[in-house]
Amino acid sequence: MSSNTETAVAPPPSLPVPAPAPAPSPAPAPGAVAKKVKKYMNRPARKQVKPGDVEKKETPQTGKEYNIWYNKWAGGDREDSYSNKVKSQTRCSIKRDAGLTRANTTGNKYCCLFFARGCCPYGWECEYLHCLPDPDTALPDSSKDCFARDKFADYRDDMGGVGSFNRMNRTLYVGRIKETGGGGETEEVVRRHFKEFGEIERDESETGWAVKVLQYRSVAFVTYKSEFHAQFAKESMACQSLDNDEILNVRWATEDPNPVSKVKEKRRLEEMGQDAIRNKMDPTVVDAMRSIRALEDGDELDEDGNIVALGESDQDEEEGEGEEESRGTKRRRIEGPSSVSPSPPSLPQQAPPKAVGLLSADTLEGLNYFAEIRKRQGGGVPSVLAKPRAAPAPVKTGLGLGDYGSDEDD
Repeated sequence: MSSNTETAVAPPPSLPVPAPAPAPSPAPAPGAVAKKVKKYMNRPARKQVKPGDVEKKETPQTGKEYNIWYNKWAGGDREDSYSNKVKSQTRCSIKRDAGLTRANTTGNKYCCLFFARGCCPYGWECEYLHCLPDPDTALPDSSKDCFARDKFADYRDDMGGVGSFNRMNRTLYVGRIKETGGGGETEEVVRRHFKEFGEIERDESETGWAVKVLQYRSVAFVTYKSEFHAQFAKESMACQSLDNDEILNVRWATEDPNPVSKVKEKRRLEEMGQDAIRNKMDPTVVDAMRSIRALEDGDELDEDGNIVALGESDQDEEEGEGEEESRGTKRRRIEGPSSVSPSPPSLPQQAPPKAVGLLSADTLEGLNYFAEIRKRQGGGVPSVLAKPRAAPAPVKTGLGLGDYGSDEDD
């Protein structure tokens, strides 16, 4: 009995297909870092907390009067105010919380103070920016910080508060750090936590970062490239903790007494001022002024408008020509011009007349000079001062007691 069923043929075992080699990752473009930062600004800002989540705790009373300037009690025991500080309940995370707000539409350039502290409940509805301040953007008022708070002429005694508008301070004092290892490990921990809020300055130290830790003193100094980032980090890291359960004391650092640092800071401020002025000027006006100055000085400019440097031979020739011109000028001054029209005959010198009456000697001399010129021109008018009047008799001084003499005896 024949069956029409076909025998099933087992498929050949599948050969292992080699996995495709991973494509080489392209090299990061120069603006890749900037795009990574800007990507947070393509989304609405997140509401960091909900109303009522943050419990406001009253400061324990340690004195008799509350000082609103220093935000602490005064008149009681002279104890450290930071011993009564509690750890902050919120913390700002730039990667998670940054985004667009109404300020990006209205043009407000100030940042939200509560966003920096991590407790803004408005999110994208906030009237202030929810991002790091841009160091290249100038604020409308230089007497305010990046949170629109007014600065003062002097710092507070404890170097806290908003700061001063008389000095550009980019360095923060960070106290009450718990050191777990050597100075290098603590410095790395401090830099890892503070670099989130701005670009830290580079220096010539072993690590290459401007983060200094005073070992066994629980103190560190962090210097940012921009003062705006230092202001933001001061508010963001106040009463926060690093890897351990400490409560940081963040405030402004005093001026560095090192003279080398003072010279560098002065040079940096001068360069910043020059760059700001250069950016405000019209490039066409700058090129025109540079060309006019080159024409006045006799310099040559290249295609980019820079002065062409002369070679050694050209410099020697130019110096030689300059010396010859200076010698010729001096010789002409000494010898006088050769072809010059004869000067009019000089007037005969007369002895300066003496003062007569109310006229001084200089006035009489001038009148005689003009009278002599008029006489030579044919006026025929004799000098009225040729024969000066006789000087009046001198007035006797004193009491003149001799006039009262008499030969008669009383």
